[in-house]
Formats: sequence, structure tokens, C-alpha cells
Amino acid sequence: MIHEAPVFASSGLPGVAEKVRSFILAAQEAAAGGISVAEFGELAVALMRVVIAAAESIPADGARKKAWVVEAVGLLFDAVADEAVPTLAYPVWLVVRPTVRTLVLMAAAGAVESLLPLVRKAAA
Repeated sequence: MIHEAPVFASSGLPGVAEKVRSFILAAQEAAAGGISVAEFGELAVALMRVVIAAAESIPADGARKKAWVVEAVGLLFDAVADEAVPTLAYPVWLVVRPTVRTLVLMAAAGAVESLLPLVRKAAA
């Protein structure tokens, strides 16, 4: 699975920012040869789980933590989403990319509430 190396790379690091940075660097390496949309989704969900788990230990309100998760997904999108687009479709991608990014971030914001119980259960 494509998310295993990025998750491993981010484990053991102390802060949320360090975890996100390490995850995204490993995800870029994993996606270097191209990825499918499903693999991008797998990476996004894995990153969300990493950030949610890390944010649980930080005293902040839920809205702030949710913003961290969505921001991390935005950084992942900026780093690897282009790898999921075939070369032939790239001119169209340049036009629709901002809209797709917004939709991905909206989906991530909605998924946080679904992933939160799973992450808490896995941590227990």
C-alpha cells in the first residue's frame, strides 16, 4: 500500500508540523512515478489519521485541530496531486485544479468527524 512508507516516516516525530513534513516528503517519493486517484485518496486518509492522532495530544479546540488536518491535506494535494493526472489531460488539469483542490479540502473537512472515532479507538 502506498501510504505505508509515509506513515512510517512520520511516526516517532514529536510535533504535528514535523509529522506532516516527513509524511509529505515520503509521499512525494512514493508518487514520483505517478499515482492513481485512489492512491491519492489513500495517502490523504492516512495523513489525516496521522494529524488527528498527533493533534489529540495538543490542548486546542476542535475547530483548530480540524483546520490543521485540512491544511495538511492541502499541502499533500499541492505536493502530489499532479502525479495523478495523465500527461494528455494536464492542460485541462491546470484549469480545473483549483476547483478540485477546493473539493478535496471540503471532503477532508467532512471526513475528520468520521475518522476521529477510528483514530481514538486505534489509540486506545
